[in-house]
Amino acid sequence: MKLDPALFSDDAVPPETRAANAAIIQAMSGMPEWWDIGPQKVRDARARGESIFPVAAKSDRARWVEIDGKGGKIPLRVLPAEKSRGVYLHIHGGGHVLGSADAQDRLLERVADETGLTAISVEYRLAPENPYPAGPDDCEAAALWVNENLKDFGGGALTIGGESAGAHLAALTMLRLRDKHGITPFRAANLVFGVFDLGMSPSARAFGDERLVLRTVDILKFGDAFLPGLSTDEKRAPNISPQFADLRGLCPALFTIGTRDALLDDSLFMHARWVAAGNAGELDIYPGAAHAFIAFPTPQAFASLQKQAAFLNAAIS
Repeated sequence: MKLDPALFSDDAVPPETRAANAAIIQAMSGMPEWWDIGPQKVRDARARGESIFPVAAKSDRARWVEIDGKGGKIPLRVLPAEKSRGVYLHIHGGGHVLGSADAQDRLLERVADETGLTAISVEYRLAPENPYPAGPDDCEAAALWVNENLKDFGGGALTIGGESAGAHLAALTMLRLRDKHGITPFRAANLVFGVFDLGMSPSARAFGDERLVLRTVDILKFGDAFLPGLSTDEKRAPNISPQFADLRGLCPALFTIGTRDALLDDSLFMHARWVAAGNAGELDIYPGAAHAFIAFPTPQAFASLQKQAAFLNAAIS
């Protein structure tokens, strides 16, 4: 597709997005760094609703199941659709360090209600306590289990998606199933503001210190926690950074990104490589939107969520 330069113009940024960004920067001012106080304290604070993100309200519809993985039991958060047409395998974000499978019940309720897909979110092991390949191993095991037990969730289509680090893990999961197990079971991939170059894309390196959810230093610290001791070149190995992998033979994908996201280039480059590999791919760009913008109640967030649901519906219809 041909990119419209107007999308990247400051004049294209809606006032609601400007206001949301300013509020985020103010709220994050003086916030302690997770690497200084320890990741578990930040995880606990987020669970209590003490962060820039809205309180993670839990759904009465959700339940937990456990499956076997290489590192022990893997909890899966299941949010059923009323008349399930298949499964949306969801992988949460948080830099491979933060986040949890039960922190986005309302988002996954929306997916279930608007697409008829049962949402299943993976409680994968987090770095730095469990660095690579623990998280990808858990997501791979979850995908294999869901694929083998799809009939228990109404049969139908299997789709995958996630946000930020979750989009990265979703891409790795697709590649692992293709390369290690010889299967490509997914009908669609919903990849939202993902990180696809763990060696850091140009926009990630250039973003700087503005505390708008995700800064350059955050990406560096998350990457070192997930991939301790690896050089930039080693972080760009195809089995780690999907942007450098063979992407042929994969499902249609939607890439969602905002222009004030440090990971802008990750989505721009990954979409281009996805399509060049012969796959169907869509790129949905939001002027001025920050990283994780769908977590905040702005018109752009609602528009993006509608687009994601429409993409999944079109892929499984």
